[in-house]
Amino acid sequence: MRTIEIVVFQPRRIRWVAGVIAGAVVLLFTVLSFGLHGATGDGFGQFQRGDQLAMIGLGVLIGLGVLAFTRPRVTADAEHVVIRNVVGGYDLPWSAVRAVRFDRNSPWATLELHDDETVSVHALQAADKEYAVDGVRALRALHAGAAAA
Repeated sequence: MRTIEIVVFQPRRIRWVAGVIAGAVVLLFTVLSFGLHGATGDGFGQFQRGDQLAMIGLGVLIGLGVLAFTRPRVTADAEHVVIRNVVGGYDLPWSAVRAVRFDRNSPWATLELHDDETVSVHALQAADKEYAVDGVRALRALHAGAAAA
């Protein structure tokens, strides 16, 4: 009986960095909101509680935007590869892929397709070093297995 191997990779370092930055942004906007009281700069208005809450809400929205960089993921099995990048994604059969590449000085891995297109794989980033190399090796093994079948 044949077992189906599924591999899943997500970036590691950017998840930590984005989490810390998002938390810092929310904290900064919360602290700044406590400074919003009294008269506005021109003296024609007063800061209200709603202004403070809006400042905190703005910090939360910016923090969520930073967390979008934790979205990338690549999932692959013997038949296809599913790529989810920061914006957009792809579901490709291995038959459409010519090569799995991770060139020197490239920020992330790419899939080279038979129609001369390339697809970035943001989940396998150079900043993750050996983890990214292991991911590329796993994708190459699945690609080679699909080509041999």
